[in-house]
Amino acid sequence: MSHTDTAIQRHQSAFWKASLALFSGAFVTFANLYSTQALLPLLAREFDISPAAASLSLSVATASLAVALLFTPGISDRVGRKSVMVTALLLASVLGFVVTFVQHYSLLLIIRGLQGFALAGLASIAMTYVNEEFSQECRGLAMGLYVSGTTVGGMSGRIITGTLTELYNWHLALQVLAGISLACSLIFAFALPASKHFAPQSLSLKAMAKGFAHHLGHWPQLGRFLHGFLLMGGLVTLYNYVSFRLHDEPYLLSEAAIGWLFVIYLLGTFSSTWMGAKADRFGPRPVLLICMLLMLAGLLLTVLDGLWIIIAAMGIFTFGFFGAHSIVSSWVGQASNEYKAQASALYLLFYYAGSSLIGSVGGYFWSHWQWLGITGLVLALVCTSGLIALTSKD
Repeated sequence: MSHTDTAIQRHQSAFWKASLALFSGAFVTFANLYSTQALLPLLAREFDISPAAASLSLSVATASLAVALLFTPGISDRVGRKSVMVTALLLASVLGFVVTFVQHYSLLLIIRGLQGFALAGLASIAMTYVNEEFSQECRGLAMGLYVSGTTVGGMSGRIITGTLTELYNWHLALQVLAGISLACSLIFAFALPASKHFAPQSLSLKAMAKGFAHHLGHWPQLGRFLHGFLLMGGLVTLYNYVSFRLHDEPYLLSEAAIGWLFVIYLLGTFSSTWMGAKADRFGPRPVLLICMLLMLAGLLLTVLDGLWIIIAAMGIFTFGFFGAHSIVSSWVGQASNEYKAQASALYLLFYYAGSSLIGSVGGYFWSHWQWLGITGLVLALVCTSGLIALTSKD
C-alpha cells in the first residue's frame, strides 16, 4: 500500500486522536518551558538578581533544549518517534516537581536546564511525526493544531504559576503545573497512534552531520530556520520585559495579573490554525508576510502608555507571530524531501536559540533604554525576517 493509503486522513478518527495527543504534548512542553516567565520580577527580588539574570531561568531551559535538538532526531531515527516523545514528557514532568525544592538560584538554573534538555524529545520529533504520518492535504491543519497546543500550554503555564504564586507561593504553583503535566503526558502516551511510516535507522553521527549540512547548505531552507530564530527571539523578548514594565509604575500589576496577560495566547491558538489553513490554500510566502505586518503593527502600538492599548498591541503581535510560526514550521517539513528529522531539529534549534540568546540580550536593552530599547530590538528582528522572506526564492 502507498503512503497515501495508510496516512492519517482528516476524516478519520485517528486524525483527532493524534491531534489530541500532539496538543497535549505541546501543552506540556510549553507550559513547563515558559513556566517562570510570569515570575521574572519575583525571582529578581527573591534571589536579589538583575532582570537579565532572572531571565536566565527561561533562557537556560531554551538553550539546553536547543543543544539537545542536535541529538534527539538521531535517537528517534534509531528507537522510534513515540517512545522518545513519551519518555521526554514524563521526565520533564518529574523535573517540574524537583525544581520546586531548590533553595539556591544556581541549582534552579541547573534543573531548568535539565528540564529543557528533556523537552527536546518532543519538540524535535513532533514535526517529523506530522510529516511522516499525516496525509499531505491535512498536514497544515495538523501542524496548526499542534501549534495551538503550544499557545494554550504557554498561556496556561504562565497563568497557573502567576495566580498560584500570588495566592500561595511559587513552589506550590510549579508543583500544581507538574501534576497537570504528568496527566497530559499520560494522555499523550495512550492517544497517539503508533508510527506506520517509521523505519528504524542506525544511529550514525556522520549521517546526522550530513543531514544537518544538507539543509544548512540550502539557502531557502536556511532562510526558514532564520525566521524561527528572529521571530521567536522577538516574541520572547517582548514578553520577558513587558512583565517588568507592567510591574513598575504607573501600572503596578501583580504576578497574578501579569500571568493573566498571557491569555492573549488564545489569539495564537486561533491564528496558528487559521493561518496554517490559509497557507495551504494561497501558499506560505504571502500569508507569512501578512503575519509579519501584523507583528510590526502590534509592536509599534506598544510604545503608547495606555494599559489596554498595550494589551491590545501585544494581542496583535501575538496573533501575527503564531500564524507565522505555524506557516514556517509546516513549510520546513514540506520542503524536506530527505533528512526530515534533521530539518525539524534545525528549525527548532534556531527557534529556541533565538528565544535564549535574544531573550537574554534584551535585558541589556531594557536596562539601558527601557521599553524603547526593547521596541527597537524587536523591530530590527521582524524587519530582517521580512527581508529574508522577500528575497528568498524557491
